[in-house]
Amino acid sequence: MSKISVFGLGYVGVVTASCLANDGHFVLGVDPNETKVNLVREGKSPIIEPRTTELIQKAIAKGRLRATTNPIQSVMETEVSLICVGTPSQSNGDLDLKHIYRVSEQIGTALKEKACFHVVVCRSTALPGTMRNVVIPILEGYSGKQVGVDFGVCTNPEFLREGTAVYDFYHPPKVVIGEMDSRSGDAVVSLYSNLDAPIIRTDFETAEIVKYSDNAWHAVKICFANEIGNICKSLNIDGCRVMDIFCQDTRLNLSPCYLKPGFAFGGSCLPKDIRALTYKARTLDLDLPVLNSILPSNERQINRALRMILSHNNKEISMLGLSFKPGTDDLRESPIVDLAERLIGKGYDIRIYDRNVNLAKLGGANRDYIVEHIPHISALMVDTLDEALRHGRTIVIGNYASEFENVIGQTRPDQVVVDLVRIKTERTVEGRYEGICW
Repeated sequence: MSKISVFGLGYVGVVTASCLANDGHFVLGVDPNETKVNLVREGKSPIIEPRTTELIQKAIAKGRLRATTNPIQSVMETEVSLICVGTPSQSNGDLDLKHIYRVSEQIGTALKEKACFHVVVCRSTALPGTMRNVVIPILEGYSGKQVGVDFGVCTNPEFLREGTAVYDFYHPPKVVIGEMDSRSGDAVVSLYSNLDAPIIRTDFETAEIVKYSDNAWHAVKICFANEIGNICKSLNIDGCRVMDIFCQDTRLNLSPCYLKPGFAFGGSCLPKDIRALTYKARTLDLDLPVLNSILPSNERQINRALRMILSHNNKEISMLGLSFKPGTDDLRESPIVDLAERLIGKGYDIRIYDRNVNLAKLGGANRDYIVEHIPHISALMVDTLDEALRHGRTIVIGNYASEFENVIGQTRPDQVVVDLVRIKTERTVEGRYEGICW
């Protein structure tokens, strides 16, 4: 069992301290607010949250939980310090890190006098770079010691919902640990040894942004459901029933599908259906910011890809993939077609390869689309991957076709690869490979 100091007896700190203490760890809660400290000493919770008072009383009775206003003493008596202070918003939307600054200074001051290795863990929600650029420099500056040698640091974001925080602590979907070294990470892993949850060990910045990704997604889901509900109500449809049916699809709707950073979407369905839905909403006098922002956001991803390609200043460009996804010859609203047309319009020398898009073999709607809408693009298509690779100094990977997996290994030293889909490859070359979102 570990000896843990929890800095901050607010929402996250109280839940974390009381749960860890009931798991058998010795926990020392630290806060400058004497009222909060005294409440804990009296077996009362400083926050309104189910089960916290019960857990605090049990932990105190067993001698596993104490509270103090003395930060130096807390570090000296423990092996791990958890930073659980608030990071409220400033008027411009940025975070106010004054509490993290203060606690880091206090811990650093204590570390100066401490002989044994101590691990500092940030559970406060903070933007990527906070641990590396704020916490570590303060700890090193005040302690005069070196991170990774004299003390360790980790990030360990919390995923607690108000009203169910204790349940969430004991039943997390994941435990995320951002670490600089395995020794520090191991200390944090040991705090959660009794939990049945995947433990994910990664770098600081990834761990820091995961919490923001989670909350942003939760906010998007709420707004999405509300906007669909608003449309349904205007059409005399039960929006709750619609969402109940929507949620029964766990293969596509509630799943990892589509949650892969990469290029814009296209095809015959998504753009058309978003346009139709938002048009219908306008006829109903509904203002739906989330749904209305989808197509403009998609357009910005195409613009981003264009800027990346142009930044390499190569006139000869080869584009691998023309259909909006592999295994199809459907070019309707393919973002790759859009990208190719913009490059052609700017005077770039383009070659395009797509095994599934061959004018001589196409028929029906797809052939008509090429002949009527993009005949200038079809004239730039080559028959083999080798032809495309010989031509371009910038190689653009536009879909997940398996034959593109080893393209990077086939390029020349004077070529650069712009990857819009994160093609599966074992090798990337420094300065010659760029991904759109990675």
